[in-house]
Amino acid sequence: MSADNDLVFHHAPNTRSTGTLILLEELGAPYRLHLLNMKQGEQRTPDYLAINPMGKVPAISHRGELVTEQAAVFIYLADIFPQAGLAPTLDDPQRGPYLRWLAFYGSCFEPALLDRALKREPPPQAMSPYGDYDTVMKTLTDQLAKGPYLLGERFTAADLLWGVALTWTTRFGLVEETPTIKAYIERVNTRPAVTRARARDAELAAGQEG
Repeated sequence: MSADNDLVFHHAPNTRSTGTLILLEELGAPYRLHLLNMKQGEQRTPDYLAINPMGKVPAISHRGELVTEQAAVFIYLADIFPQAGLAPTLDDPQRGPYLRWLAFYGSCFEPALLDRALKREPPPQAMSPYGDYDTVMKTLTDQLAKGPYLLGERFTAADLLWGVALTWTTRFGLVEETPTIKAYIERVNTRPAVTRARARDAELAAGQEG
């Protein structure tokens, strides 16, 4: 990858951007790592806010442009590295369902999860873009029960996003680890690329602690 085409991954260990680290490993994608230490507030420094005014990770810089928000990052990366086969192509009938589950994560799961974590009532049904936590989880688990992956037999970048999310949310007791969810998490987490990326993330975190 030339300097003009350099892919820069802005990452902080043990955060939501760990999922992007895993995706990059699964894709076999070349990138330059920009490591941020959130415990030292580096995501709020002027230098990083000039890159991403939201002060969040994950973020990627590529071809002079910034891509943020997990779903957008996953869609973008899986599309620009098609050789890994993690994204249905535009003319593939499964492209729509694939995008559905990537968008469902940010537009439905995360806000419903915050309601649960903060012990607050969801907005009125007529105003809520996601309904409520129970409806969101039933929609997700009904799909996972069809298995083994969100698109049936086909593993995609959407499964990496959800596998990572369900791993940490069940670990913290925010999501119940039902047999269906547990089996799905295990299928994702035993992939070699996931194991390698988690080990790399642990090394990066340890380095920041040091």
